[in-house]
Amino acid sequence: MALPGRALILVENLSVPFDRRVWQECTTLRDAGWQVHVICPQGTKRDTEPETVIDDVHIHRYPLKAATGGPAGYLQEYGTALWHTFRIARRLGRFDVVHACNPPDLLFLVARMLKRRGAKFVFDQHDLVPELYLSRFDRGEDLLYRGVCALERATYRAADVVISTNESYRDVAISRGGKRPQDVFVVRSAPAVERFRQVPPEPELKRGKPFLLSYLGVMGPQDGVDYALRSLARLREQRTDWHAVFVGSGDTFDEMVELARELKLADRVEFTGRIPDEDLVRYLSTADVCLSPDPRNPLNDVSTMNKVMEYMAMAKPIVSFELKEARVSAGEAAVYAPANDETAFADLIGKLLDDPEERARMGKLGQARVEGPLAWRESAKALVAAYDSLNPSTSRTGQ
Repeated sequence: MALPGRALILVENLSVPFDRRVWQECTTLRDAGWQVHVICPQGTKRDTEPETVIDDVHIHRYPLKAATGGPAGYLQEYGTALWHTFRIARRLGRFDVVHACNPPDLLFLVARMLKRRGAKFVFDQHDLVPELYLSRFDRGEDLLYRGVCALERATYRAADVVISTNESYRDVAISRGGKRPQDVFVVRSAPAVERFRQVPPEPELKRGKPFLLSYLGVMGPQDGVDYALRSLARLREQRTDWHAVFVGSGDTFDEMVELARELKLADRVEFTGRIPDEDLVRYLSTADVCLSPDPRNPLNDVSTMNKVMEYMAMAKPIVSFELKEARVSAGEAAVYAPANDETAFADLIGKLLDDPEERARMGKLGQARVEGPLAWRESAKALVAAYDSLNPSTSRTGQ
């Protein structure tokens, strides 16, 4: 087993420790003896300090304005993030391992600088960026698409080890990325079970209705909140005994609130935005059915959805579209509508509302999966094995 050293984790998508997966990785590596540093953006309402140490993890944050609009906005965001990441990484000195989490597939440039100083490079592939581009912008395989493909290839080439969130991503790293199977490790995202503990249901959250439907997650163009709302409009034609809550935020939040008004759902659908964990747990503890409306597209079909794992941690039955990795994660804890079929999605919600025994059975199955084979402790073993495979220097580098 390799002796621990200094590890630098690079994140652009979220602040830390708000990014739950990255924080689990940080604490796992810390417990394995690594000195862990993180470079990430500052949050707006939390994670705002430029420099801090939390639970012996050293966090270095930079200011970043999130992109708005199309690809040009993301180019500006990513350029700013890359400049700050270079700046801070140079100041921090040498590391044994640099661990870059995408998107974007630009952080390999920082990793290459640190590799020249002796670091090994771990590519933690959270998203397939070419598929993300196709699914988010609907521009086809244009010049920018070819550009993101080239950046992904460069990242694979630079990486000594690739961490994949599921077997589908691992297959891509091997087939498209040309990585050796022994250099690609599956480290599945798993909910922090201590964060998802049921509390007594609060009937008042149902707004006078017998049933509560719940959505938890990001609201972006590829996340399917519009599919969920159109499904609920169809469900309302069949029955009116439900209230729905949508927890989370994102690029299309305002657009989704407006769509709910257009569909005449404003009195039935509540949008909370981002809320504290304790309030999130209150809603999920009260929910009768949870929604995972991600439509089938090149990205969603092969991606593991965090909300599915979190619903299962709360022992809740799920309605999903037919997606390859949704079935791998949820198994019988979900029912599956044909891909992107909003009427079938609505029908499945109705069937579950009418069958409390099936809801309870599905919830128990999901909870057992999250606490068993899909638990973070299994992913932690794979993460440590990935680091052990690098065989970094047995002596710690100086600070």
